[in-house]
Amino acid sequence: MNSIAAFTLLLSYLLPYVSPKTFPLLSVLSLAVPVLIVINVLFFMYWAILFKRKLLLSLIVLLLGVSHVRSLYKITGKEVKEEAGNSLSLLSYNVHSFNRFRWIDSDSIPVNISQLVKEVKPDIFCAQEYYDNPDIDFSQYAHKYQIYNNDNGELALVIYTRYPIVHKGSLNLKNTANNIIFADIAIPNDTVRVYNVHLQSHKLNSQIEDLDLNEENSDKLLRSIQVSFKKQQTQAEKLMTHMSASPYKNIIMGDFNNTAYSYVYEKIKSKGLKDAYKEAGEGFGKTFKFDLFPARIDFILVPEEYEVLSFKSDTREFSDHFPIFSSVKL
Repeated sequence: MNSIAAFTLLLSYLLPYVSPKTFPLLSVLSLAVPVLIVINVLFFMYWAILFKRKLLLSLIVLLLGVSHVRSLYKITGKEVKEEAGNSLSLLSYNVHSFNRFRWIDSDSIPVNISQLVKEVKPDIFCAQEYYDNPDIDFSQYAHKYQIYNNDNGELALVIYTRYPIVHKGSLNLKNTANNIIFADIAIPNDTVRVYNVHLQSHKLNSQIEDLDLNEENSDKLLRSIQVSFKKQQTQAEKLMTHMSASPYKNIIMGDFNNTAYSYVYEKIKSKGLKDAYKEAGEGFGKTFKFDLFPARIDFILVPEEYEVLSFKSDTREFSDHFPIFSSVKL
């Protein structure tokens, strides 16, 4: 069992370099990487307690993938005081349509989320699965870009900002309810392009007991996830092409519906960006309420030349996602 777990984790290290369009089944393994890391840590601890040299197997595999381990858990974080006029604060949050269908037993979710944003006071706030609820209040922002996904008039992507928007647009993803939008924002002494990203959804339920995983449904779910990964690759490729033509530095925020061990994450990050969580985060940094493991599928990626001053996630359950905050030195 230890050998199988170690080999599978070792195999998963190839995932960021394997195209889902070529090997969609292998790409599904990226969702299981956090579990594989935890299993190998447990095997290492088990053999260590017994003073057995067999601990070397999982230890070596974990050391070979230390960057993968750091994507799951960070022992220490970082928080540097922001300098007025020389820093930018960012917030990304999949608000799950402000509890529109009462997934959470509460009537105050829109007000709670509005208050949370007021507490954090981000310069730029990107929201996914946004719904026009009469109880929300983001009036502190002078500038806003909102576009409905596939013109359905319901869920939208939104970028709120304290600073003027000089240009904006949508990538208009086809045959999906997901989308990517961008805004060129005139921050002090510079202009940056901010992308609000919501890549293809898998439509997985976060509650394991609600999943009917008989053989037929399991096969159907597996095929569905493979299709989603292929669509994510196409969407990420469109994003990267658009980023390459950007006249400004790019900041990416949003819900990737995939992990930091995936092909799409690695490809997008390779465009001169770094992960704010890896730079300044602490703990698991989970962004999605999932029963099996602390899933991190929402990201803030910033230019490599920016210094990340802080990164935090908030675990108050106002959505099926958790908001993530970061501040960067320009």
